[in-house]
Order: sequence, then C-alpha cells, then structure tokens
Amino acid sequence: MDAFTAGLLQRIRTTQTDLTRARETGDDYLAEVEQAELDDLHRLAAEHGVEVAAPGV
Repeated sequence: MDAFTAGLLQRIRTTQTDLTRARETGDDYLAEVEQAELDDLHRLAAEHGVEVAAPGV
C-alpha cells in the first residue's frame, strides 16, 4: 500500500470516528461538517480506485 492510499484510509477512519462522536453528543453542525468531509474522502477514494471497507469491517 502506498503512502497516498494509507493516508486516505486513515483520514476516512478518523473522520468516521469524529462523525460518530458528533452524532452521539448531539452536535448537528459538526456532524454535517464531518459527513461532508467523509463524502469528499469517499469521492477521492473512488476517483483513485481505492477500495474502502464498510465501517466496522
């Protein structure tokens, strides 16, 4: 795995964790921001052929 792929997957995991935490604490604004970031990261992964496992897998 190259550095780009490893870094992208790490950012996705971190953002998923942050999104979950925002939802659990009821911070709707932060949840929206984190969801938008996660959507962008998934788009970037798809554009570069990086497979992303479902959360918890």
